[in-house]
Amino acid sequence: MGVPERLAERMSMAEQHEYLRSTFSRRSMIRGGAVTLGAVTGGAFVPATARAATAAGPAALRASSVPTQAGTGTERVDGSFVAPFGRHLAFGNDPRTEITVSWQVPVAVRKPFIRIGAHPQDLSRRIDAEVRTLHTPAGVGASGDHTQYYVHAELTHLKPGRTYYYGVGHTGFDPAEPHLLGTLGTFTTAPADKPPFTFTAFGDEGVGYHGLANNSLLLGQNPAFHLHAGDIAYADPAGQGRAADTGFDARVWDQFLAQTESVAKSVPWMPAYGNHDMEAWYSPNGYGGEDARWNLPDNGPDRENLPGVYSFVYGNTAVISLDANDISFEIPANLGISGGTQTRWLETRLKKFRASRDIDFVVVFFHHCAYCTSTAHASEGGVRQEWVPLFEKYSVDLVINGHNHQYERTDVIKAGAVTKKLPIGGTVYPETEGVVYVTAGAAGRSLYAFSAAQSYEGHENEVESVASFVNLKDGKQDETVTWSRVRYLDYSFLRVDVKPAPKGHYATLTVRGIAETGARVDHFTVARRAK
Repeated sequence: MGVPERLAERMSMAEQHEYLRSTFSRRSMIRGGAVTLGAVTGGAFVPATARAATAAGPAALRASSVPTQAGTGTERVDGSFVAPFGRHLAFGNDPRTEITVSWQVPVAVRKPFIRIGAHPQDLSRRIDAEVRTLHTPAGVGASGDHTQYYVHAELTHLKPGRTYYYGVGHTGFDPAEPHLLGTLGTFTTAPADKPPFTFTAFGDEGVGYHGLANNSLLLGQNPAFHLHAGDIAYADPAGQGRAADTGFDARVWDQFLAQTESVAKSVPWMPAYGNHDMEAWYSPNGYGGEDARWNLPDNGPDRENLPGVYSFVYGNTAVISLDANDISFEIPANLGISGGTQTRWLETRLKKFRASRDIDFVVVFFHHCAYCTSTAHASEGGVRQEWVPLFEKYSVDLVINGHNHQYERTDVIKAGAVTKKLPIGGTVYPETEGVVYVTAGAAGRSLYAFSAAQSYEGHENEVESVASFVNLKDGKQDETVTWSRVRYLDYSFLRVDVKPAPKGHYATLTVRGIAETGARVDHFTVARRAK
């Protein structure tokens, strides 16, 4: 049972949530409890204060934290028969010393924990983990009356640039046992200095062969972290943020986390939230399910309404994740949820990073495209109105988007016009020239189309202009653009190699579009004088 369709058309997401809350009792939606987390300092275990995962206010239906001997009692089984799956990592506020290891169990288990050490034979440090139970009630989509158990261990006081071995378990399943050593994983914290490194990015993955194939290629790039530009699993296929839409299936997340585990168990997987990630059945703004599954940095402007907005610094590069649902005219379910707070926070963060002597590059990623010529969604006028002026004011080095299921890269843009053509293999100097935007939305979901011919490395087909449109408050507006430089219509992802330099010399980002076949379809360089 959802919100009747005619009623939903007149209701905001928060109002739909209140309607559902009066239909389904809170007790049937979530179950509450306590949190236990820990920190690693040398060889000692130090208790850490947990970030609350319970609802902030009676109206919020969010995933709950449950005791470490968790569950509903009747669902608990012998832990020796239950194996954790879907491991995924995320940085904390400081990637040099903080990381969260997250995983899933198919049923309730007793006393979940993580073991961690510098060697696979030294896993004596055992830290209790937090369980977030997410229940989808009967009548909501195809997975009604389905409970998911997400587990998180938030590790702090780690050493920079250090590789750690870890294993996750629970009563009856101890990864330190000899026959379970094959389940161990590793992670490496960010360095204290500024060495070269690589990161990868894409958006719009979903579950399927192509997402799996791209994940296999990602692992081969040996990235320090991976950015997911939204529309993560597609458990909600409609993507409108409405509880009236049918087809929602929470179990798709089980498949997705299993699919990505090969990479995400060792590479921090840092998502931004797209329109398909607004799941209206959880919390007023549709992010309660995401709160259950992810444990992201909490340094954004409004964790209650914008849990996918945060930043982190790795080496000489600052990365900012934004939530474009807040400013989307095309899909307005969450339009204006921050009341302008996100944009003000963005400017404060950009100003801070540009003033830092330790940061050369600023990379921003989010879902809806500022500039794209796809025949599906094309460009988002809300992004152009709210954020593009800030990207230009603070000379952002690279903007990465998803939403449109293809690869497209612009020339150098400032004030809506091309300031410099950027051919394949070219170099841009953002301090003086402008900003480059890359749509990398071909991670695995079905592909869209272009209105102009494809043009990519080895198959260049330069055109003077491309017919497209931009989504504005009053609807679509046709436009003819000259900034579309590279267009590739097949599955792909982005690889970025960061190379620092001595003060006064040019540090570089080498950006490559990589096809699912492994072929390079685009490359260019971003250069900036090192501080």
